[in-house]
Amino acid sequence: MMQLRIYTLRSPEALQRYAAVHWARHVATFAAFGITTHGVWTEHGGTAPRLVALIGCPPGADPDDVTRRVMGTADMAGFDVTDIVDVQTTLLDPTSFSPVR
Repeated sequence: MMQLRIYTLRSPEALQRYAAVHWARHVATFAAFGITTHGVWTEHGGTAPRLVALIGCPPGADPDDVTRRVMGTADMAGFDVTDIVDVQTTLLDPTSFSPVR
């Protein structure tokens, strides 16, 4: 199962710090939990500072449980989590012809 995550940050500076330091750490941490990071982007020209990530969960994994466990790791050390003002998640099932699974 795939999951699309959209994080809205309090400021462009918080977005830059979250993307360059903390989300960069998540890639290795997610891999340790069997989660594949397919891509991480910052929104270009949007109305708010946003980070968008597409991750793949192994069969049977609970994405919410994995998120809680990752948030408890050292990945977030030094980041004020109140700078994340919103998180939207959407579970996605690939079509039979999707190049990303």
